[in-house]
Amino acid sequence: MSSNVSMEIGSDGVAVIKFSNPPVNALSFKIIEELKEKYVEAMNRNEVKAIVLTGEGGRFCGGFDINSFGKEKKTGGDDSKLSDEQSLVNTIEEAKKPTVAAIEGLALGGGLELAMGCHARIATPKVQLGLPELTLGIIPGMGGTQRLPRLVGTSKALEMMLTSRPIMSEDGKKLGLIDAVVSKEELLTVARHWALDIAERRKPWISSLLRTDKLGSLAEARQVIQVAREQATRTAPNMPQHQACLDAVEEGVVFGGYSGLLKEKELTSPTVLYTSKSLVHFFFAQRAISKVPNVTDVGLKPRHIKKVAVIGGGLMGSGIATALILSNIFVVLKEINPMYLQKGIKAIEANLRSLLARGKITEDKVMNALSILTGVLDYSEFRHVDLVIEAVIESVPLKQSIFHELEKVCSQNCILATNTSTIDLNIIGEKTTSQDRIVGAHFFSPAHVMPLLEIVRTDKTSAQVILDLMTVGKAIKKVPVIVENCTGFAVNRTFFPYGQGAHILVHLGVDLFRIDRLVKEFGIPIGPFQLQDVAGYGIGIAAGKVLASAFGDRMFKSPLTELLMKDGRNGKLNGKGYYTYEKGSRPKPDPTVLPIIEKSRKLANIMPSGKPVSLTDQEIVEMIMFPVVNEACRVMEEGIVLRASDLDVASILGMSFPSYRGGLIFWADSVGATHIYSSLKKWSEAYGNFFRPSKFLEERAKKGIPLSVPTSTSQTGSKSRL
Repeated sequence: MSSNVSMEIGSDGVAVIKFSNPPVNALSFKIIEELKEKYVEAMNRNEVKAIVLTGEGGRFCGGFDINSFGKEKKTGGDDSKLSDEQSLVNTIEEAKKPTVAAIEGLALGGGLELAMGCHARIATPKVQLGLPELTLGIIPGMGGTQRLPRLVGTSKALEMMLTSRPIMSEDGKKLGLIDAVVSKEELLTVARHWALDIAERRKPWISSLLRTDKLGSLAEARQVIQVAREQATRTAPNMPQHQACLDAVEEGVVFGGYSGLLKEKELTSPTVLYTSKSLVHFFFAQRAISKVPNVTDVGLKPRHIKKVAVIGGGLMGSGIATALILSNIFVVLKEINPMYLQKGIKAIEANLRSLLARGKITEDKVMNALSILTGVLDYSEFRHVDLVIEAVIESVPLKQSIFHELEKVCSQNCILATNTSTIDLNIIGEKTTSQDRIVGAHFFSPAHVMPLLEIVRTDKTSAQVILDLMTVGKAIKKVPVIVENCTGFAVNRTFFPYGQGAHILVHLGVDLFRIDRLVKEFGIPIGPFQLQDVAGYGIGIAAGKVLASAFGDRMFKSPLTELLMKDGRNGKLNGKGYYTYEKGSRPKPDPTVLPIIEKSRKLANIMPSGKPVSLTDQEIVEMIMFPVVNEACRVMEEGIVLRASDLDVASILGMSFPSYRGGLIFWADSVGATHIYSSLKKWSEAYGNFFRPSKFLEERAKKGIPLSVPTSTSQTGSKSRL
């Protein structure tokens, strides 16, 4: 078996130990063992005076191989022993010969932890340094919770770990994490000299774990940790790894570094953390979506999209244009009259200024973005664009008219995309002859912020068009998910029962503010009624009509929204809905909405015996989320998505389903198809067709097959039309 670790001893007595595991030199248990073996050899060879540790191929180390998660070696159950990974770092730090880390490219996760065990760290410019483990549901497990606070101070260390944001080597030098920043050409030479200087006592021999000078007093450190705990409780209430990380740091501050390492080991086991399994699943699911059969595997190359036209400068159009110009793509914004055009341009400017105010972009970036934006009132500029994204209101005749016109004014290679959120693409393009280049580019609001891009293809959309749009999506920092064409596509169709279920519960007598609170506690940042307020009632009614025409047999016709509008309410748009909205303050529940709800309940008349039902908190959440899973089963059965994990990505990035639950289908599998099916069957018998289990769910439940297991149904299954 070939080795991933090599050692070369120079005439100066410095052994250069180099490990290689492309593309980022990720650590594995095999590499850990080989590194230990090389260190033992270096210690036993008299000609070796000092060691330089480095990575192959211009990168130090990108961290532990995520494929190894859940396969960690055991230490015989002895809690008094460090893990193998911790022991390696301790071996380096406690060795009788000094080690200097020569860092190029990146040192993340276990890579940085390995470097912190060395007696000095030399880096090239622009090296990324960080401990991003919390994003995967685990804590740094190779001593990072102990050594980073001792090298950069407790406060900065907690910031780096809790945010998972890396710093550059130049900042690392200022903080004391890096000892010197040198050019790539000088890196190994400087590292060798530095290692010899330590060995010969010309430079200090520093063991990071033994340092206390940057921790501050015990009282100060504990105060910093307590503030971090409170912040983590607010911002990541369902992320146990954040508190576990703080536990390990506090243990080391109070009882010393070695005790902290033991605590770190105790808390570093992804196999026992559902959160970690969920986040790791999400990580791999995002990788999988970039693989599209017959698109990404047939040798096609994406065409360069230089200029994009956006039709419509409303909320969605202005957001899409903002995302494009921020990525240096020229944009032509078209509107129907000067007033609307000016409003659209001002909305784009407001988007940019908002990002500037939050420190996300610079003033130069704002000016550059605006310089590549052009506003027009006709199609004269469209002959020069590579892609058109239509983002007008959800009107079939209007969209058909626009696409008929686009076919005449655009080049034959121009991609014709629509941002429709619900309408069948075949209907939009039925008056054209260019259906091979018609595609859905469904952004989520606000389009310049939300990361998901749902790319909708018809049976006629060419593979080249799909590949081109995927490339554009990635260029503007979106995550593209490919879905098949149907009413509502994948995300809106899957999630229309979310609001429907909430309305049914209200009409069964459940308090709407309780529903919103419980959904937020489940992990979705905004409850269904506040979401309706934010989106605007008009949009909801329009989308509801489209969805009802396709899925009317299982939709609940709630009178509530129309009653609210008759009362002069339109949610956040006019400051009054289920909640009241005042500038500079958080939304507040509006008690004056309760009489309207009572009126709606009487009109709907679905309460058994006219009395409110009594439901537990868990039942309320399940009555909202299980119908969503049920519709997702239909989406999978019809082949609307390529794989179940695509729905996991789409649910997290498009509908803010909690990432720590792994996505909708991953979560549903953890609950179990049997429980979901039996619950829906019971509710359908009591409350009607909305809860009727799908055949796909029934089959999986009865056979004990997880929902995520691929179906044998081809992607030519029946798809609903408008």
